[in-house]
Amino acid sequence: MRIATWNINGLRARKEYIELWLNKRQPDLVGLQELKMQESDFPHEFFNKLGYQALVYGQKSWNGVAILTKINGVLKTKGLADQEDFGSRLITAQFEDLEFTTCYCPNGKDTTHPDYQAKLDWFDSLISAFTTNHEPNRILCGDFNIVCEAIDSWRGEKATGDIFHTKEERKKMTELMATGLVDLFRIQNPNEQLFTWWDYRGGAFHRKQGLRIDLILGTEAISNRTKNHVIDRDYRKKNKELTASDHAPVFIDIE
Repeated sequence: MRIATWNINGLRARKEYIELWLNKRQPDLVGLQELKMQESDFPHEFFNKLGYQALVYGQKSWNGVAILTKINGVLKTKGLADQEDFGSRLITAQFEDLEFTTCYCPNGKDTTHPDYQAKLDWFDSLISAFTTNHEPNRILCGDFNIVCEAIDSWRGEKATGDIFHTKEERKKMTELMATGLVDLFRIQNPNEQLFTWWDYRGGAFHRKQGLRIDLILGTEAISNRTKNHVIDRDYRKKNKELTASDHAPVFIDIE
């Protein structure tokens, strides 16, 4: 089974690009973030023709998450308790014995902005949800907007204390993984520096100035079944007239 996550930075702008990737990689489950589209506008028929059903939690112009699936699943939840003000950022579905969640975590803007503390509070709600509900086969994937370790940032230790790189944000990620999750990339690649996001500006992609903020987290049972973890960097590149998202898709293969 191939499972993926991708912040697509606007579905309307990226639909045909996503089609190229789906046809090439053939994932079974995909968590999409930053749809920037309300549910009534979601192009279900377009994805049906590609072999996918979609579960959607949308919002006009901002945020929005979805699950594309080739296998039968049941929607479990949309959103987090008491976090409606941050918009449509999380959706969970059950696929046989696998619980699958994709999320678009708040950015926080900068450490002096009120959204920074609100971001930490949002993570508290996420941690609480995963603490009170244990699943042996669970995947949580998405754009976390946190750099877990210095190695995950092109600036390394120099970025410590900046937004995405603060000790408070990293503490939240540690607490989240303490609910029974591991970073599947870091398990397979303990010392490798690879990125999933690059700013559109300043040639950051070609200068290798990126961050690894798009993660697939899984339980120990999922980790034991994971045979491959790919940051699909080729799909951060422009394809003819089609412009890529500023995030690369990430996928794993599990038995």
